Order: sequence, then C-alpha cells, then structure tokens
Amino acid sequence: LEGCEGSGKSSQVRYLRANLKGLGIPVTVVREPGGTTLGDKLRRILKFSSIPLTPEAELLLFNASRAELVRQVIVPALKDGQVVICDRFTDSTVAYQGYGRGLPLDLVRSVNIAATGDLKPDITVLLDISPEEGLMRNTSPRDRFESGFEKPEVIGFHRKIRQGYLDLAAQNPHGWVVIDATLSQGDVANRIWNELLPSLENGGYIRQPT
Repeated sequence: LEGCEGSGKSSQVRYLRANLKGLGIPVTVVREPGGTTLGDKLRRILKFSSIPLTPEAELLLFNASRAELVRQVIVPALKDGQVVICDRFTDSTVAYQGYGRGLPLDLVRSVNIAATGDLKPDITVLLDISPEEGLMRNTSPRDRFESGFEKPEVIGFHRKIRQGYLDLAAQNPHGWVVIDATLSQGDVANRIWNELLPSLENGGYIRQPT
C-alpha cells in the first residue's frame, strides 16, 4: 500500500490483514522503514531525528532498512506461502526521494534494485489524497516529513510526491490500483478487497467452488 501522508494506509493494512486472516490465509505485515533490528533504528533516524539529512543520505538509509527487511522477513514469508502486505515499499522512495527531493529517478531505481534484488509487488494500491487534506487529517505526532505543513515549500514537496505516485500508477496501469482515499474507511477497504480478490484467486489463496 502506497500513499501520501494521511492517506489512511495503516488503517487499511489492518482491514486487509483481518480479511485475509478471516479466510485462513497466512499473512505477514511489514512497514517501511523498519521491521528488523537495524531497520527500527534507521526508522527513528529517518522519521524523528533532528540530524539534517541530504536526499542522498535518505535514499541510502531507506534502502539499507529495506535490504534487511527483504532478506530477513519478506522473502522468507513468501517462500513459506504467505501473503505479504507492505505499508510502503520501493515506490515510496521513487515518489519521496525522486519526485519530492529531486534525485535522478534512474539513480533511485538502481539503488532500490540493489536493496531488493529487484523484488516487486504483485499489485500496488495507491490511496490517493491531496496533500492539504492528508496532512490536516493526520493527528498523530508529526515526523520529519509531516512537520511544517503550513509552509508553502512543504506543501509543494508533498504535491510533487502525489504527482510522482500518479505518474507511477499511470505508467503501470495493470500493476497499480488507485483508490480515492477521501471515501469512508469502510468504502476504501471494500474497494481494496474487491481489487485484490482476482490476484488472490489466481495465486491459489482462494478457491472458487466447482
């Protein structure tokens, strides 16, 4: 699941996990950055540290966390036949550090590939919302990326991120699903589930009655 700040990803991860477990489908949930010993330490630096970070440092730190997560958690879960739900993955880095920070997209993608071994999601759900509405509805403690949203340059940064996500979705319409995140949580959850059902059926996780 991908999306700008305040798009409701965390809530939708919980809904989706509950739906999968309700059908007896084994599932692992991960979030980025984090999920390993190193990743959790890097999460604190990336999201809450007052240390200034260059865009290049952000790119490398996010992918250091990702490299550990892929090899320690995601790949073993996939080999075990589980569905893996990722709260952010490589496309977040393309959107934030590429479109948002202005790093060359080819560079961002190359570092992403090195970190993941070119592992890609079967399907990416984008919860789309304007940065103005998303930042206003986010009432949790603000991290480095969310603070100062009243400043024009911060809103401009998040507008670039949203456009990056929409560009990525447009470039791969068969691999992405774009859902209006301003709908109710229940409506969003139902739409996500309906979009994922064919993939779950094709993957053998859900069997249709004969």
